[in-house]
Amino acid sequence: MKAIEIMNEEHKYILRMLQVIRKCCFKILNNEEIIYEDFYKIIDFIRNYADNHHHKKEEKILFIKMVEELGEPAKKAVNQGMLVEHDLGRLHVRELVAALEKVKAGEEEAKLDVIANAISYTHLLIRHIDKEDRVIYKFAERNLNDEVIKLIDDECENYEINNEEIKNKYISILEELEKIY
Repeated sequence: MKAIEIMNEEHKYILRMLQVIRKCCFKILNNEEIIYEDFYKIIDFIRNYADNHHHKKEEKILFIKMVEELGEPAKKAVNQGMLVEHDLGRLHVRELVAALEKVKAGEEEAKLDVIANAISYTHLLIRHIDKEDRVIYKFAERNLNDEVIKLIDDECENYEINNEEIKNKYISILEELEKIY
């Protein structure tokens, strides 16, 4: 399934960014200066690559077809698992942004919230990606018929073609940050 291959590849980039996040947090723990610009690049990557680019394909293409075609088991896995975790990740990011603003305003204790939300996000996404790769995507590949798989593949490939600039931009940001951290 070409769509799954694309999403698996995106997971690799997201996992690499999670390592960058951990390294940024470790610097805070070691009482090093917070580089806000780098955190804002990370947040941009999370919101626009991991969430808007990657999760959009899952939520608007793959998961919808899984629920339509596979019924209750897919509905439970998607609605009570994957979508809940997507929303929890968004919450951690909102809280991370708020904590960064508090630190910028001089509230030193808010560094705890920066670390807590950033690391919680990494833990959530590592487990989430593992579930998608090992369970959800495999479930889709085993149970969706060839016609539906082709439709999903075509929609994802078209999405990729129309959003090539986004992919390139965020991989570039990732690589830039990996050189620093």
